[in-house]
Amino acid sequence: MKVLALLVAALVLLPSPARADDVVLDGVTVHAWDRTQQVVTVNHTGGFHARLTWWRYDDGRWVRKLQAAGRIGYGGLVAGARRVQGSGTTPLGSYRLLEAFGTHDADPAWRSSYRRIGPGDYWVEDNQSAYYNRWRNRRDGGFRWWMPDSNVNASELLTDRPVDYEYAINTSFNQDQVRYRGAGIFLHVNGAGATAGCVSGPRWFLRSLMRRLDPASVPMIAIGR
Repeated sequence: MKVLALLVAALVLLPSPARADDVVLDGVTVHAWDRTQQVVTVNHTGGFHARLTWWRYDDGRWVRKLQAAGRIGYGGLVAGARRVQGSGTTPLGSYRLLEAFGTHDADPAWRSSYRRIGPGDYWVEDNQSAYYNRWRNRRDGGFRWWMPDSNVNASELLTDRPVDYEYAINTSFNQDQVRYRGAGIFLHVNGAGATAGCVSGPRWFLRSLMRRLDPASVPMIAIGR
């Protein structure tokens, strides 16, 4: 009986059941994770253009907080499971917003994990590497950083994109490291045009997100048509 009483007490202390039902926000279906209370929706509006909306779950309902014009990949949209590396496509679906990175020192007000880009920092896209779809510095080895950009296994030198990656947030797309599915699908600042598969938005939008992201709220990005 004592053991049963302890188990009951432990269950009482657990958080209340999380919302796991799908929700449609701005026409985009969000497959919410447990305890998700923050979402960015990406609604394709034509070509490589999209509408980005930042939502927060307040008092039992989803409330729109920010909205901006954004961009997707030059190859359009594709189901995440069918994406191919180098296709320029943006994966449809719902993904976690994970760690952030950029060119600035960390702001004490930011709650998300953050890394400042430094010399020799790459996002590994070498399909033969154990670090595929991971951040890795050249000095640490383990991937063929010297591959030319024309090679499908070429990794991305993060310092080459100081505008786009001034503020950037990694997503959970292909965290399982399925080879040739693609790596480095981020939410980042707009560059000159379409992305290579990421989602991008105005600088002010990304700056605002950096101040608002809360890992305890399990933030997500949901990409739809």
